[in-house]
Amino acid sequence: MTATHDDLRLVRLAGALYLVIILCGLTAELVLRGPLLAGSPEEVARALDAGIAQLRLSFLADTVMLLADMALALVFFSLLRHISAPLALAAMVFRLGQAVLIGASLMALGSVPMVLADAPRLAVHMTDLHAIGYDVGLILFAVNSAIMSVLLWRSAVPNVIAGGIAAAALVYAAGSLARLVVPGWVDVIEPAYVVPMVAESALCLWLLVAARL
Repeated sequence: MTATHDDLRLVRLAGALYLVIILCGLTAELVLRGPLLAGSPEEVARALDAGIAQLRLSFLADTVMLLADMALALVFFSLLRHISAPLALAAMVFRLGQAVLIGASLMALGSVPMVLADAPRLAVHMTDLHAIGYDVGLILFAVNSAIMSVLLWRSAVPNVIAGGIAAAALVYAAGSLARLVVPGWVDVIEPAYVVPMVAESALCLWLLVAARL
């Protein structure tokens, strides 16, 4: 398509939203919440009790990520429907489906401070429920990523980035299914998450700097 000033602004908005998603998602999971959830249920309960403010910050970061993700689903649909309206619509639906599941899982996470004092083991289970909802959401996101890779391959985005998004789809699907079905494989698959981190960061930078889609 011929890029207009509005197109350029929309592409850069997509890049900015992607950056928010990456920063908030990594901060919530790796920096804020992850350190609290390591160890036995008793150790996790004690860590949650001592780090409740940290847990609430992770909730806030995930909420910002969720809102940015929903906005990005709409922006990508607007930008990519000229390539294939059915594929762009499918990508939007799966991304929004992921957002619904993550939003539902945040309800479980948000209940942790309310039940922690009276039922610490239940509070730990609520964090497990949040993680399950997140993983199921990532399965939908894997489908979204696979569809997006096709759309991006046909766009102005370099094929290496589109291919990276396709590889990221495989990693997300494999990682989430492993956690839900064969947890023993998680440690084997975990190093592969560098693939989506690199691919999505590259796409984010392309959208912000090149502003072409």
